[in-house]
Amino acid sequence: MTDNATTFYQLAGFKKWLKTLKDLTAKEAILKRIERAEQGNLGDHKSVGGGVYEMRVFVGKGYRAYFAQQNGVTYWLLCGGDKSTQQADIEKAKAIWQLLKPTFK
Repeated sequence: MTDNATTFYQLAGFKKWLKTLKDLTAKEAILKRIERAEQGNLGDHKSVGGGVYEMRVFVGKGYRAYFAQQNGVTYWLLCGGDKSTQQADIEKAKAIWQLLKPTFK
């Protein structure tokens, strides 16, 4: 690991989504994207509000991974989805983060 390495923890819902993903090319691309993010390269991502960010993966259906930052080096992968479920996934990720965030205080 390098000095600017980060850690991404996968919550159970994210793990389940990734495990059930049938598009193996997309699954591999998502895992590689997470590896790059752990090395400090977050790549194409944006805030969707409420402390939640969307990491876009330009493969297949336009997959997204939603994450939140606990501190400068710890991130939580909250849930995932694709372009067709984007708005519902954003709301789900925000709700998960609102439940999880207070446990860090």
